[in-house]
Amino acid sequence: MALIIPKGYKLKLLPETTEQSIKLVKMNFQDRLAEMLNLRRVTAPLFVLSGTGINDDLNGVERAVNFPVKCMGDRRAEVVHSLAKWKRMKLGAYGISPGFGLYTDMNAIRADEDLDNLHSLYVDQWDWEQSITAEDRNLEFLKDTVRKIYSVIKEMEHYVYKSHSHITPTLPKEIKFIQAEELLQLYPDLDPKGRENEITKKYGAVFIIGIGAELSNGEKHDGRAPDYDDWTTETENGYKGLNGDIMLWNPILETAFEISSMGIRVDKTALKRQLEIAGCEDRKDLEFHKALLEERLPLSIGGGIGQSRLCMFLLQKAHIGEVQASIWPEEQMKICAENNIFLL
Repeated sequence: MALIIPKGYKLKLLPETTEQSIKLVKMNFQDRLAEMLNLRRVTAPLFVLSGTGINDDLNGVERAVNFPVKCMGDRRAEVVHSLAKWKRMKLGAYGISPGFGLYTDMNAIRADEDLDNLHSLYVDQWDWEQSITAEDRNLEFLKDTVRKIYSVIKEMEHYVYKSHSHITPTLPKEIKFIQAEELLQLYPDLDPKGRENEITKKYGAVFIIGIGAELSNGEKHDGRAPDYDDWTTETENGYKGLNGDIMLWNPILETAFEISSMGIRVDKTALKRQLEIAGCEDRKDLEFHKALLEERLPLSIGGGIGQSRLCMFLLQKAHIGEVQASIWPEEQMKICAENNIFLL
């Protein structure tokens, strides 16, 4: 994604007012999310030991920031990419019953990101995970959970409007659900990003189902690690995948805007299948994978919701650097400043 400079962009909130609004949005959103999904807050690690299989490897190509731990014989630790697998282990450790779960503030460093309006070296998100039953591992349960999260996002949009009446809501009443394969059939001549733009512009808010599975054109809509989201289980409508992305249409940038990646997690059968597809069967002996294959971890659904991205969207900012402190290429900072985009 290239840097987008909205024509005639004007600040709707001064930096100091933005800071206050960020605090209020974050506090209120996490409280309402916890109420909606029966979650309790837990403390999360900034880093985990390398070689345990606990860290999220995202698309499988991003390098984790790592360092030697002196007092552990220089054994290496790595900054988390997300807490997709760590959270599931915590559900088991705390014995959290189905229908209840946990959330945490996740902070990460993703050194391989291409920096632009939406992508930063610094990632902050609410990582959440909820225990479920075997009967919950279906498409309708996934959709119901998405609707609950979307309703909280809508609440926050109106909360911001009450505080700043010049920031008017833009989201539709309901979120549209579509399979990645259906999206391909609708727009066969477009790449995945182009398809996301077309469908999200049309409906305003979309949940794309089946991220990570190979489509009929032999490609994936987007990559997914094989060991957390279930993207291969065949659903009741004949498609594959119990996961997806929440996409919002961003009227400031005029582009599809991913706010959350989430899904029902792999069970024993799906993990075996996806490790084989991904050529990662050597992971079976890692701590997390072994526990899952031995059915010592609860079934779950979970995901991440970008904190800075949510604030950026709700406060109608043009760049994620307007709502978080990070570092940016000098040329990008210069271009932004020339166009009334002031990075923190």
